[in-house]
Amino acid sequence: MKKTEMTNQFCEAARVAGAEIHTPPDAREAARLIAVGAGGPVLVPAFPSGDRIGFGQLLRDAGCEVWDRDFRRQGAAATAGVTGANFALARTGTLVLESTAEDIRLASTLPEKHFVLLDPRKIVADHQAAVPQLRLFSRRGPRGFVAWITGPSRTADIERVLTIGVHGPRELHVLLLDGLSDDPLES
Repeated sequence: MKKTEMTNQFCEAARVAGAEIHTPPDAREAARLIAVGAGGPVLVPAFPSGDRIGFGQLLRDAGCEVWDRDFRRQGAAATAGVTGANFALARTGTLVLESTAEDIRLASTLPEKHFVLLDPRKIVADHQAAVPQLRLFSRRGPRGFVAWITGPSRTADIERVLTIGVHGPRELHVLLLDGLSDDPLES
Protein backbone atom coordinates (compact mmCIF):
# COMPACT_ATOMS: atom_id res chain seq x y z
CA MET A 1 0.00 0.00 0.00
CA LYS A 2 1.34 3.46 -0.89
CA LYS A 3 2.05 6.02 1.82
CA THR A 4 -0.77 8.34 0.70
CA GLU A 5 -3.22 5.42 0.80
CA MET A 6 -2.04 4.48 4.29
CA THR A 7 -2.35 8.09 5.44
CA ASN A 8 -5.89 8.29 4.06
CA GLN A 9 -6.81 4.96 5.67
CA PHE A 10 -5.33 6.10 9.00
CA CYS A 11 -7.27 9.39 8.88
CA GLU A 12 -10.55 7.65 8.12
CA ALA A 13 -10.09 5.00 10.82
CA ALA A 14 -9.02 7.60 13.39
CA ARG A 15 -12.06 9.74 12.61
CA VAL A 16 -14.35 6.73 12.98
CA ALA A 17 -12.78 6.12 16.40
CA GLY A 18 -13.54 9.71 17.40
CA ALA A 19 -10.25 11.50 16.76
CA GLU A 20 -10.03 14.83 14.99
CA ILE A 21 -7.42 15.03 12.23
CA HIS A 22 -5.61 18.25 11.35
CA THR A 23 -3.09 18.83 8.56
CA PRO A 24 -1.25 22.04 9.37
CA PRO A 25 1.28 23.17 6.75
CA ASP A 26 4.04 23.65 9.34
CA ALA A 27 4.90 23.51 13.04
CA ARG A 28 3.99 27.17 13.62
CA GLU A 29 0.46 26.56 12.34
CA ALA A 30 0.24 23.35 14.41
CA ALA A 31 1.07 25.41 17.50
CA ARG A 32 -1.58 27.97 16.53
CA LEU A 33 -4.20 25.21 16.14
CA ILE A 34 -3.36 23.88 19.60
CA ALA A 35 -3.45 27.39 21.10
CA VAL A 36 -6.96 27.89 19.69
CA GLY A 37 -8.20 24.42 20.69
CA ALA A 38 -6.57 23.94 24.10
CA GLY A 39 -8.68 26.41 26.04
CA GLY A 40 -6.20 26.74 28.89
CA PRO A 41 -2.81 25.55 30.19
CA VAL A 42 -1.04 22.87 28.15
CA LEU A 43 1.24 20.11 29.47
CA VAL A 44 4.24 19.80 27.15
CA PRO A 45 6.66 17.06 28.20
CA ALA A 46 10.07 16.68 26.64
CA PHE A 47 9.80 14.57 23.49
CA PRO A 48 12.57 14.39 20.87
CA SER A 49 10.81 15.65 17.74
CA GLY A 50 9.06 18.45 19.62
CA ASP A 51 12.26 19.49 21.37
CA ARG A 52 14.18 19.54 18.07
CA ILE A 53 11.75 22.00 16.48
CA GLY A 54 11.32 24.08 19.66
CA PHE A 55 7.62 23.25 19.86
CA GLY A 56 7.23 24.51 23.43
CA GLN A 57 8.40 27.95 22.34
CA LEU A 58 6.17 27.85 19.24
CA LEU A 59 3.22 27.17 21.56
CA ARG A 60 4.21 30.10 23.78
CA ASP A 61 4.55 32.34 20.70
CA ALA A 62 1.02 31.26 19.69
CA GLY A 63 -0.33 32.37 23.08
CA CYS A 64 -0.41 29.07 25.00
CA GLU A 65 0.33 28.85 28.68
CA VAL A 66 2.88 26.02 28.55
CA TRP A 67 3.54 23.86 31.58
CA ASP A 68 6.69 21.80 31.11
CA ARG A 69 7.48 20.61 34.66
CA ASP A 70 5.83 19.40 37.85
CA PHE A 71 3.23 17.39 35.91
CA ARG A 72 2.01 15.43 38.94
CA ARG A 73 0.93 18.62 40.67
CA GLN A 74 -0.27 20.55 37.62
CA GLY A 75 -1.61 17.72 35.46
CA ALA A 76 -5.17 17.71 36.73
CA ALA A 77 -5.52 21.47 36.15
CA ALA A 78 -4.18 21.43 32.57
CA THR A 79 -6.77 21.52 29.80
CA ALA A 80 -4.57 19.80 27.20
CA GLY A 81 -1.47 17.71 26.75
CA VAL A 82 0.84 17.59 23.73
CA THR A 83 2.99 14.62 22.74
CA GLY A 84 4.50 13.12 19.66
CA ALA A 85 3.84 9.59 18.44
CA ASN A 86 6.36 6.92 17.58
CA PHE A 87 4.21 5.54 14.78
CA ALA A 88 0.60 4.81 13.85
CA LEU A 89 -1.48 1.97 12.38
CA ALA A 90 -3.45 2.80 9.26
CA ARG A 91 -5.98 -0.02 9.56
CA THR A 92 -7.24 0.97 13.03
CA GLY A 93 -6.31 4.65 13.30
CA THR A 94 -4.19 3.78 16.33
CA LEU A 95 -1.31 5.90 17.61
CA VAL A 96 1.60 4.12 19.29
CA LEU A 97 3.51 6.10 21.88
CA GLU A 98 6.49 4.87 23.88
CA SER A 99 5.49 6.29 27.23
CA THR A 100 8.05 5.09 29.75
CA ALA A 101 8.70 8.68 30.86
CA GLU A 102 6.08 9.61 33.46
CA ASP A 103 5.60 13.11 31.99
CA ILE A 104 4.57 11.55 28.66
CA ARG A 105 2.05 9.29 30.42
CA LEU A 106 0.61 12.19 32.42
CA ALA A 107 0.37 14.56 29.42
CA SER A 108 -1.39 11.91 27.35
CA THR A 109 -3.89 10.79 30.00
CA LEU A 110 -4.70 13.52 32.56
CA PRO A 111 -5.95 16.53 30.55
CA GLU A 112 -9.33 16.59 28.79
CA LYS A 113 -7.65 17.06 25.40
CA HIS A 114 -4.66 15.25 23.91
CA PHE A 115 -2.89 16.74 20.89
CA VAL A 116 -0.49 14.40 19.08
CA LEU A 117 2.11 15.40 16.49
CA LEU A 118 2.59 12.66 13.88
CA ASP A 119 4.73 12.60 10.77
CA PRO A 120 2.71 10.75 8.08
CA ARG A 121 5.86 8.83 7.09
CA LYS A 122 5.51 6.94 10.40
CA ILE A 123 2.17 5.37 9.49
CA VAL A 124 2.40 1.61 8.96
CA ALA A 125 -0.32 -0.64 7.54
CA ASP A 126 -1.33 -2.71 10.56
CA HIS A 127 -0.24 -4.63 13.67
CA GLN A 128 1.94 -7.00 11.65
CA ALA A 129 3.78 -4.11 10.04
CA ALA A 130 4.41 -2.70 13.54
CA VAL A 131 6.42 -5.74 14.69
CA PRO A 132 9.83 -4.34 13.60
CA GLN A 133 9.20 -1.08 15.48
CA LEU A 134 8.10 -2.97 18.59
CA ARG A 135 11.26 -5.07 18.44
CA LEU A 136 13.29 -1.85 18.36
CA PHE A 137 11.48 -0.66 21.52
CA SER A 138 12.18 -3.99 23.21
CA ARG A 139 15.90 -3.87 22.38
CA ARG A 140 16.18 -0.31 23.66
CA GLY A 141 14.36 -0.84 26.94
CA PRO A 142 12.69 -4.19 27.67
CA ARG A 143 10.83 -2.76 30.67
CA GLY A 144 9.29 0.26 29.00
CA PHE A 145 5.69 1.33 28.58
CA VAL A 146 3.98 1.53 25.19
CA ALA A 147 0.57 3.19 24.85
CA TRP A 148 -1.82 2.22 22.06
CA ILE A 149 -4.25 5.11 21.56
CA THR A 150 -7.33 4.70 19.38
CA GLY A 151 -9.64 7.68 19.70
CA PRO A 152 -10.56 9.47 22.91
CA SER A 153 -10.83 7.52 26.15
CA ARG A 154 -14.00 5.45 26.33
CA THR A 155 -15.57 2.95 28.65
CA ALA A 156 -18.93 1.19 28.92
CA ASP A 157 -20.79 -0.11 31.93
CA ILE A 158 -22.62 -3.41 32.28
CA GLU A 159 -25.67 -1.88 30.62
CA ARG A 160 -23.51 -0.99 27.59
CA VAL A 161 -23.76 2.73 28.12
CA LEU A 162 -20.70 4.24 26.42
CA THR A 163 -19.01 7.13 28.22
CA ILE A 164 -16.21 9.22 26.73
CA GLY A 165 -13.37 10.63 28.82
CA VAL A 166 -13.76 8.81 32.13
CA HIS A 167 -10.27 7.29 32.14
CA GLY A 168 -8.44 9.75 29.93
CA PRO A 169 -8.90 12.54 27.40
CA ARG A 170 -12.36 13.35 26.07
CA GLU A 171 -10.80 14.64 22.85
CA LEU A 172 -7.96 13.32 20.70
CA HIS A 173 -6.48 15.61 18.05
CA VAL A 174 -3.90 14.25 15.60
CA LEU A 175 -1.81 16.84 13.79
CA LEU A 176 -0.17 15.34 10.70
CA LEU A 177 3.06 17.27 10.35
CA ASP A 178 5.22 16.48 7.31
CA GLY A 179 8.95 16.35 7.98
CA LEU A 180 8.69 16.07 11.78
CA SER A 181 10.56 12.74 12.10
CA ASP A 182 10.57 9.42 10.32
CA ASP A 183 12.33 7.61 13.20
CA PRO A 184 9.95 5.22 15.02
CA LEU A 185 12.13 5.40 18.14
CA GLU A 186 11.53 9.15 18.28
CA SER A 187 8.18 10.47 19.44
